[in-house]
Amino acid sequence: MKHGILTQAGRATRLALSLALGVTLAGCAGVPTNRSMESVHQPVLEKVNYTLDLTTGSEGLSLAEQQRLAGWFEALNLRYGDRISVVDPMQNSATRGAIAATASRHGMTIDDEVPTLAGYVEAGTIRVVITRSKAIVHGCPDWSAHSDANPQNALSRNYGCATNSNMAAMIANPEHLLRGDGSPSATVVMSSNKAISSYRKQQPSGAGSLKQSSTQGN
Repeated sequence: MKHGILTQAGRATRLALSLALGVTLAGCAGVPTNRSMESVHQPVLEKVNYTLDLTTGSEGLSLAEQQRLAGWFEALNLRYGDRISVVDPMQNSATRGAIAATASRHGMTIDDEVPTLAGYVEAGTIRVVITRSKAIVHGCPDWSAHSDANPQNALSRNYGCATNSNMAAMIANPEHLLRGDGSPSATVVMSSNKAISSYRKQQPSGAGSLKQSSTQGN
């Protein structure tokens, strides 16, 4: 009888130890393991294409179709960072010029690169495409770690969420996160260098001879 009581007590002790070990391992499951200096939460670029089909003729877009286009731009709140492209089977320069004039009111130009779209555009119809990019950081904030223990000296799971989320929200053109803004920057550098060069070539104000003055009267 005594032997049976001890056996049951031993089983209870082993069960308690197993439960405690399981809880400990469950806590360690949330311990960070990223030992690099890079956050796992990086901005991801997402693109959406908006399309509008317009009827065109040999002379380009009619006034009514131009008004439709202008209203569509207004409804989508066309802004910096959007890309406008045109699918025109007839390649009519007058049509492209009318679209470019409407886009210029928003400070935009037509992009030569056309995204791959489903569907076919028939002759006599054009398709205007607005490609809008958005940067987003998935999985933030990340409070999945259930323990403060960090035996591997790794980054916390939430590391980088604030910085990268703010950057994704503030950047005017999300595509610059991928390839930067190369073309306009060269123009800016050339313009600034031209201004600096012109300033340096100016003669100092005291380079000429000083005016003669006298304290005596006439």
